Amino acid sequence: MRQIMGIQVGNRESEALKVQELLSKNGCIIKTRLGLHESSEELCSITGLIILEFLPDKDDEISKMENELNNLSSIIVKKMIF
Repeated sequence: MRQIMGIQVGNRESEALKVQELLSKNGCIIKTRLGLHESSEELCSITGLIILEFLPDKDDEISKMENELNNLSSIIVKKMIF
């Protein structure tokens, strides 16, 4: 089974450090990480999107991380399982 998680960060300025700490703490279960945000010469968006692919058979650790992310104020978490 393959698990993909999307993390929408509603306010990167106030939540980015907390999200980064959680991702670093769980880095050993993350296979792929991709960060996206709108950016141009005139504007750097305060919102962002992080896409994670996890190692297989890490359901308990993934659920714990998801719960911790959901406790942050401007974070929305969605998962896809294949």
